Amino acid sequence: MSPPVQVPPRPALALPPKPRLRLLGMPIGPMPGLWAWPLMLTVMFVLGVMGWLRKQEVVDLEAQRAAMISDALSLESQINIRLDAELARLRLLAEALERHPEMDREAFARQPLVLEGLRRFWVSVTWLDEAGRILAHVPEGASPPDRDARLPSDDPGLAGHLSVSWRRGNPQHLGGVLVARYSAAALLRQKMPWWLVSKYDIRLVDESDEVIASTVEGPRLPQQAWYRVPLGPSMPQAWLELSARDRITPWWRSLPMVLMGGFVVLVLLTSHMLRRQMRGVSRAEEAWRTEAAWRTAMEDSLAVGIRARDLDGRLIYVNKTMADMVGWQPEELVGLLPPMPYWVPDDDQSMTRHLRNMAGKAPRNGYESRWQHRDGRTVDVMVFEAPLVDAKGRQIGWMASIVNITERKQLEERERKQMEAMAHHARLTMLGEVASTLAHELNQPLTVIASYNAGVLNALNARADTDPQLIKAMQRMGEQAGHAGRIVKRIREFLTRREPQLEPCDLPALIHSAVALLKRDIARQEVHLHIDIPPRLPPLVADAVLLEQVVINLVRNACDALAQSPGERHVRVRVDTLLDDEGSEHEVRVTVSDNGPGLDGRSIEAMCAPFYSTKPEGMGMGLAICRSIIELHYGVLGAEPSESGGASLYFSLPVGTAAEEGQDATDKESQA
Repeated sequence: MSPPVQVPPRPALALPPKPRLRLLGMPIGPMPGLWAWPLMLTVMFVLGVMGWLRKQEVVDLEAQRAAMISDALSLESQINIRLDAELARLRLLAEALERHPEMDREAFARQPLVLEGLRRFWVSVTWLDEAGRILAHVPEGASPPDRDARLPSDDPGLAGHLSVSWRRGNPQHLGGVLVARYSAAALLRQKMPWWLVSKYDIRLVDESDEVIASTVEGPRLPQQAWYRVPLGPSMPQAWLELSARDRITPWWRSLPMVLMGGFVVLVLLTSHMLRRQMRGVSRAEEAWRTEAAWRTAMEDSLAVGIRARDLDGRLIYVNKTMADMVGWQPEELVGLLPPMPYWVPDDDQSMTRHLRNMAGKAPRNGYESRWQHRDGRTVDVMVFEAPLVDAKGRQIGWMASIVNITERKQLEERERKQMEAMAHHARLTMLGEVASTLAHELNQPLTVIASYNAGVLNALNARADTDPQLIKAMQRMGEQAGHAGRIVKRIREFLTRREPQLEPCDLPALIHSAVALLKRDIARQEVHLHIDIPPRLPPLVADAVLLEQVVINLVRNACDALAQSPGERHVRVRVDTLLDDEGSEHEVRVTVSDNGPGLDGRSIEAMCAPFYSTKPEGMGMGLAICRSIIELHYGVLGAEPSESGGASLYFSLPVGTAAEEGQDATDKESQA
């Protein structure tokens, strides 16, 4: 809940400015030339400070270089000691190999000295015989030693090598060589003190200035102070470079120079600022008089919301009524620029109206707008804009009166919905009457067709020379005429609110019969139809004629949805058995899915609305009638996205016993 809106305070009364000092009608000014003494003293003081800053800069640069040389020599000594220690460990490993010449690769890889070296910063260890052949290489996935080998991308830089050889038997014969390949970057990370890394950018470079390893990324900046020292025998042709991160600021860019420059500027502008001060006081007085005038006018009209904006669109005043409309405190709104917090999010019309109003094109008779309260509800308002002028008649902004018309809008919306509902019910009533009349008129011609067909069939059967194909065609025509008559009869009973004729239903035969009626349309639209029905289904009690019409409608809609789809078109009819919590067969579900454009965010309620259709020639009654038929069978019609990216429409019906119990309950209610 938003906090209660407080009444904005009235502006405090400002005192008028004091008159300027005058002598005999003339303004009193300083003595000529007196203003130059402060300026001259200031210049002398600034020159002295500049000399001191220059001397201090030289001292700081010398101290920084001395500290850098000392730190570089100390670090070079530490790195050499570390590499000598690693070389000593490698010699111990060579002595172990000399004592155990029969050692194989697995035993070599399990040597503690090898494992410890790899845990430190060794990249790989290679054992070579007197002919230079690799006897063992740890780890297996690492590359063999190479002078210019680079490390993996997660450990950038060049790799260094440590090697030890030993003699076997005769000192003239080489027994073998151990080569330890190590990461120079890892050496830097493990050996660098934190205070040194925070103070310097440390790099290992060769004679061609190529970076071997570095604690930072990127090259050295030109303005950085640096110093190099050779690493000696441990890493020949390598240099240790330290680049200072802290740079000595030139004396002419230091803070004292900025302060001195500002001080000089202030001295120069002092007289000018004194002259402008009285002008500022006069403008403040005029602004106070203007503010008092329009504030009094606004406070006198509290029946509607009032807001004032300057020429940039900034809110400079809102009254209590206006703040109460949107749920914000007045002090929270004053000073804000568009977009305003009470605008409806993602509504471009609010900004369009604001720009129009700022251009002076607001309608004189007002305009309607929609705002959003702080708690999220929508507020409809009528806004009347007028120019806001100051005491001199100049426009300084815009004044608006806001009337809350939310209740009036809600009343108009309720009346509109009632009129639409009445018109909708009238259309449904008319459609039911037309459909009932049409079913009644079609029933008699279908009966006559069936009768004539039966007569012709009897006459043909009485003749011995009748073609069997002709008799079969006449039989099929009679069956279709009878089927059409049953459909018209059931639809007429459905439209007259009669209960469906429930009887044991063969669902697989019903689906195949429905698909057979659509066979020509399916072939014409080049649709691949797949029917997936399990061999065993629970008993189903339903009106087969009405249920067949539901299947026909769903399959036809799926084929129509694929009419504009490129590529292969697939429609799948699948039957599943649903179980209840106890594991018993509870419902039978029939799903018709396609790989078309999909539901596009539509719900089953929207698709089943009467007169709603996505097809140009559609009446929008197919799914509405299908849903009514399924609900008469105590089932559910639903929709969901299919696995192939299209739409899946399904209906579920209770198995035999559940449907019969529902029918019995309905009959008892009707009798009661």
